[in-house]
Formats: sequence, C-alpha cells, structure tokens
Amino acid sequence: MLIQLAIIGMIVAMLPLSVVWVSDNPDKYRKLVWVTLFLTSDLIMFGAFTRLTDSGLGCPDWPGCYGQSNPMRAHADISAAEAAMPTGPVTVTKAWIEMVHRYLALAIGVLIIALLISAWRKWQRSGKTASRFSPMFPSLLFGFICLQGAFGAWTVTMKLQPIIVSTHLMLGMSLLALLAWLGARQTDHAHLAPTAATLRLPALLAGLLLLGQIALGGWVSSNYAALACADFPLCQGALLPPMDFTPGFALWRDLGKTSGGEFLPFAALTAIHWTHRVFAFAVVALVVWLALTARKIEGLQKTAHWLLFAIALQFATGVLTVLLDLPLALAVLHNGGAALLVLLLVMLNYKIRLAS
Repeated sequence: MLIQLAIIGMIVAMLPLSVVWVSDNPDKYRKLVWVTLFLTSDLIMFGAFTRLTDSGLGCPDWPGCYGQSNPMRAHADISAAEAAMPTGPVTVTKAWIEMVHRYLALAIGVLIIALLISAWRKWQRSGKTASRFSPMFPSLLFGFICLQGAFGAWTVTMKLQPIIVSTHLMLGMSLLALLAWLGARQTDHAHLAPTAATLRLPALLAGLLLLGQIALGGWVSSNYAALACADFPLCQGALLPPMDFTPGFALWRDLGKTSGGEFLPFAALTAIHWTHRVFAFAVVALVVWLALTARKIEGLQKTAHWLLFAIALQFATGVLTVLLDLPLALAVLHNGGAALLVLLLVMLNYKIRLAS
C-alpha cells in the first residue's frame, strides 16, 4: 500500500513538474518554487474544504483507506460503515475527499524533494557561492512537510482532537510562509526606497498578529464554533455574551469535550468565537495602517495595494460567513484569504528587510 501511495503521489506531481520542465522560462528552479507555492496554497484551501465537509475521518485510518491505497478498493468497508451510520463521518464521498487531500499532500512532498535535489545540484555547480540556491531552505521545507505529514496522521488517529487539527493548519501556513520567503529570494525586486526600513517592526508585528489570528481561526474551526455568534457586530445580541473561557481554551481535550471528559458547554464555544472576532479588529487595523503607509514608499506600492484588497476580502468573507450561516464556498474562501495574507505579509517583510 505504501508503495502504491508513493506512486500515486509521484503521478500527481508529474503534471506540475511537466509544466516547469516545458516552460520557456530559463530559470526552472524559480519556476518550481512558485509552482510549489501555488499548489501549497491550493492544498491549504482543500484542507479547509475537507474539514468543513466533515471529511477528516472519511477514511478512519492512515495513510490509506481501510488499509487500501484508494477508496475504490475499500468500497465494501466504506459502504458497510455508511450503512451502519448514514450521517456518520464515513461515506464514499467523504472518503474520496479525504484521500484526494492526502494525494495532493504527497504530491507537494514530491515537489519539495525535487526542490531540494535541484538546490543541492545548483549550489554545488555555483561553487557554493549562489545564496539563492542554498539548500538550507529546501531542507527546512522537507523537514516541515514530514512534520506536517505526522500531524496529518495524528489528526485521524486522534479523532480530530482540536489542538492537533489547529497545529496541522498552522504548520501548513508556516510551510506556505517559508515557500513565500524562498520565492521572494528568487525574484528581482524594483528599487526600494531606504524609508521602507522604518516599517520593519510594524510589518513583523503584523505578521505575528496574523499568525495568532489564524491560530484562533483554526481553533474556531476545529471546535465547530463558527456559528456560536450568529449575528454581527454583536454576539447573541450583546457586546459581552455569556462566555466560559476556561474549558474553551483548554488545549489538550477531545473534540466537543472538556478536559474532564464532559460535554463542552455552549458558553465555551461562544468564548472561542468571540475571541477570534475581537482579535480580528486588531489585525485589520494594523494591516490597513501598514498597507496605507507602505503605499507611499517606492517599491512597496504593489504589495500594499494587494494587501488592502486581501484584508478587505478577508473581513468581508468573515462577516458574510456568519450572517449567511456558514456557506461552504465562503468558508473555504475565508481560509484562502488567510493564506493570501500570509503570502503578502511575507513578501512585504522580505522587501523591507532588503531595503534595510
């Protein structure tokens, strides 16, 4: 089964690798970096789709599905589980969604291995002087993808424990951030005004706050607390609704349970959602100020414009997700907006560091 899964991963990876190979771009390494980054952002969105369709346990074992490399070969087991519990976590559709997510993750792993091999070869040929081909970053990426795979396995074997699911999300965003930094190193940037250096600390702070907000968003999603506040800007018609923070933010506990094994009270879900919502205002305020300031600095204008667009999109999708009762497309787009913000803030931080 493991060999079959590896073959499937390589087959899926062959399409983007072929796109890079036949491209007329002479810098194939740079092309491979950006293709891998694009597919990683797609994988993050598909991971959100998997979670939001309750497909995380569509195949209740790992890395295969009932010990098989694809749901077709496990059809009898899946059908039996679905017949026993028609509204349960295992259905044919959910099994395919979960396995496609795993196939895409395997393909990203193959692409990162290709990046690592290519970086080593180019670095050796350059006499170990070309810093943009340094294998340090691809090696770090390889370590991250292995760690991400481990948390993907634990997500299933530990039955969607919120802290594991949230960490899985954060590792995916961190992998995207590393790829964005590596992509920035392969790109020629326009002249940057020295005044860009004045934004170094605010840009770093914005990045850290965004990661904190994404972690809170992952905690909302993994605890199924997205509709604990069904109105906006108030929550349950109040600025401060009834909340219980202690069980809500107890990290090591089963899904839907307190650390003591009791059912998680609704006030705990409210506390989770309310915290994410309030923190969002701080992130939006800082990112908007940062983007408006960066618009006035030569070399940062384009990134700043995209940053304003992304933060507006993220705020709008967040509000509409609540008001429209969590439509799937909007919820997935909200996750994609978070990935876009990570990409843009990494690029902005890189440019500011370059100007420094």
